[in-house]
Amino acid sequence: MACLTLLAALISTGCGGGGGGGFVSSDPVLVTAEDSSVDEGDSGQSGLVFTLTLSDSLNEPVTVDYSTRADTAIEGSDYVGTSGTITFDAGVTSRAVTVQVIGDIDEEGNEVFELVLSNVTGGAELDSDVTATGFIVDDDVEIISGLASRPANATCIAPERPVSGTGVDSVNAFSASPGFSSVTKILQAPGDASRWFVLEKNGVIKVFDVANPASPRDYINFQNDLATTVASGGEQGLLGMAFHPNFPAVREVYVSYSSETGGLHSRISRLILDDTDDPVVITQEILLTVDQVDTNHNGGDIAFGNDGYLYIGFGDGGRARDPFEVGQDTRNFLGAMLRIDVLAVAYPVPGYNIPPDNPFSAEAKCGPTRSNTNSCPEIYAWGFRNPWRWSFDEPTGNLWLGDVGEGRFEEVDLVERAGNYGWDCREGANDVTFESADCTGITLIDPVYDYPHSEGNVSITGGYVYRGSAMQALIGRYVFADFASGRIWALQDNGQGGFNAELLIDTPWLISAFALGEDGELYFADYSNGLIRRLVPAGGGSNDTIPEDLVDTGCVDTDDPTQPASGLVPYTINAPFWSDNAVKDRWIALPDSTSISIDGDDDFVFPNGSVIVKNFELNNQLIETRLLMRHPDGVWAGYTYEWNDAETAATRVQGGKTRAVGGQQWIYPSEGECLSCHTSAAGFSLGPETAQFNGDFTYPSTSITANQLETFDHIMMFTNPLPSSVNVLPKLADPADTGASLDDRARAYLHTNCAQCHQPGGPTPSTIDLRYDTALADTDACDVPPASGSLGIGVNARLIAPGSAANSVIPARMDTRDANAMPPLGSNEIDTAGVALINAWIDNLTNCN
Repeated sequence: MACLTLLAALISTGCGGGGGGGFVSSDPVLVTAEDSSVDEGDSGQSGLVFTLTLSDSLNEPVTVDYSTRADTAIEGSDYVGTSGTITFDAGVTSRAVTVQVIGDIDEEGNEVFELVLSNVTGGAELDSDVTATGFIVDDDVEIISGLASRPANATCIAPERPVSGTGVDSVNAFSASPGFSSVTKILQAPGDASRWFVLEKNGVIKVFDVANPASPRDYINFQNDLATTVASGGEQGLLGMAFHPNFPAVREVYVSYSSETGGLHSRISRLILDDTDDPVVITQEILLTVDQVDTNHNGGDIAFGNDGYLYIGFGDGGRARDPFEVGQDTRNFLGAMLRIDVLAVAYPVPGYNIPPDNPFSAEAKCGPTRSNTNSCPEIYAWGFRNPWRWSFDEPTGNLWLGDVGEGRFEEVDLVERAGNYGWDCREGANDVTFESADCTGITLIDPVYDYPHSEGNVSITGGYVYRGSAMQALIGRYVFADFASGRIWALQDNGQGGFNAELLIDTPWLISAFALGEDGELYFADYSNGLIRRLVPAGGGSNDTIPEDLVDTGCVDTDDPTQPASGLVPYTINAPFWSDNAVKDRWIALPDSTSISIDGDDDFVFPNGSVIVKNFELNNQLIETRLLMRHPDGVWAGYTYEWNDAETAATRVQGGKTRAVGGQQWIYPSEGECLSCHTSAAGFSLGPETAQFNGDFTYPSTSITANQLETFDHIMMFTNPLPSSVNVLPKLADPADTGASLDDRARAYLHTNCAQCHQPGGPTPSTIDLRYDTALADTDACDVPPASGSLGIGVNARLIAPGSAANSVIPARMDTRDANAMPPLGSNEIDTAGVALINAWIDNLTNCN
């Protein structure tokens, strides 16, 4: 459906001086145009009727122009181009526009064109052009369907999400919020609980009123308001923001962001606002610039401490294993926590002072490069790899920091002045084997807690010490999360000078930042969908809605649980995922009276309550069943079941495990690991998409071989008819099909196995886009040097080096299962055929075009 907004009320403003002028308006009246369809016919013409409707009657005529616009249907061949003006007389709320469709006997598939509305008159304003879609249904070819009808499904329906037994849950704090893009930080202004500020990676600070979260607006847009472009590739972007401690009396905010102007670097700027509610004139004073090595490990958080100084965190600049040896080098800003005095230097006087008790305060201020001759007086502490998020506990003044590890450990630090926290001599509290710095005789401070890279934990997101009132058991405890696994922990003093971590909740979210609200409660940003969530008491304790036994889920036959329940529809995909030699069977379960829509990227969008079921076999032995569920609240989550050796029962695995099967170690993923791969960028469900489904499948219940898209269309699994013939819809090649082109096979393999993370909006710090329909030159991988290590290839290393697989990092990562492996989790076995395919493809490339 498409719609136009009509402002029915007249707008009247006062003339002359004073502020008394205003306007009077009523709710807008909407004119909607419904999508429509008609059978094409074999000859002559038939009318396809679009219905236009006003949502309310008016006391004056309204006119709307309309015209047709070609899509897959061709004007003059498939339909008669039409344009004109439709009039709604006073009191009339419905009109029709008829477009003539031209019949023929050509087998051309379903086709579409659009009806475009514009130019509303009659005391109304038109916000934008809108369209409705006309479907021309091809009736010239008999479609073979693998199934006669859609089976009823009364049993395999996703239940409510389980509630953690720890007494902590999370809720969408602002259910009316539309969601934000790539959120890096959320915060409130000092003493102001009425609104929230949201930093988007691309350089926009949004603000919304708590009373009206559905209408966020730009507060500061760097491109528009400051004529400043924020570099947002990899881990770059708009990364930090802090209000002046006396805001709004002092109209200043401080920001940390990435820039590529004059080279790759980070900036710390003071922004002076003309107005704190809706700034228009914004003056930027760049306080400090740091030359960066690469697009990752930029850190970026900033905050004022209890001492009134501005603290700034920077990572080691990027790449693997600190190749420029900055972690232990205090002659530059990288890998360090800085502390500067900006409040003592009031604008318009530029610059900052050095706090007198900084460890190197007697030295001259440092420049942006790595080649300063003295230790930098701006440094407060050092030895960090990438302090992504950190915070002050106001009652104690303690600085808590989450430092992202290399390949083995993540760590939580309590940061002290002049402290050395070990990188790159240590990762967490553990010595590294690759140190490039001289670590002899150096006093290093251990983290208060570190945790290994297991069960999907790979990137810490620092949080806050909880001081709220809603969760008494958490008061005084530091709460933090892992970005990849979605787990949230709270540290507990163990009484022996250390801390233990209690798992509070295992979430499906990509947690990019925490915030302490003015209400004292803990909030966090979900990078995957741009929503802000709040930690709350679980209310009533544990409520695990996911059955312990697979047979109780309603998704398998109760008499033979190795078989699906009757309401499931089987499917396959053209380019299968590598799953450590496993053979897979797949099914889809939709709640009755619901259907699948297809978005603009040709991904399937499943209704709430849907379940995707997948069985895994090794050496003809059924070992695992995974259920990917879209719960009633719209949240996706994954659950896995382990089969016994007799294949008579499967039991739920929580937290992940490994098991020796057929001479290999099989991985049962944790709930967090499931969502590490089933990303929001890729539509969560992964396999189900147009290009993967566009192929033949033999349906076991009928033994009929038919195209899956046409079958799903026939049994009404789709919300709308297919837009055109399957012959012209996208189709992925099977990487194992030697009859397909080498390029199609390789791109299909990368799309299936890599693009769920490596695409715009994905959870990785890289800017690589490995989707099959992205031109090779636009993937940011072809002839591009690696940002995270060359795996020993050397100076000629490229992610994809045309004509030289030996110099290409992507297949090298595929061909290992150590800390450099791709995929980084969920696999213990190398896909030798996949490696050989990508090597052959790269060797065959002559350029990036």
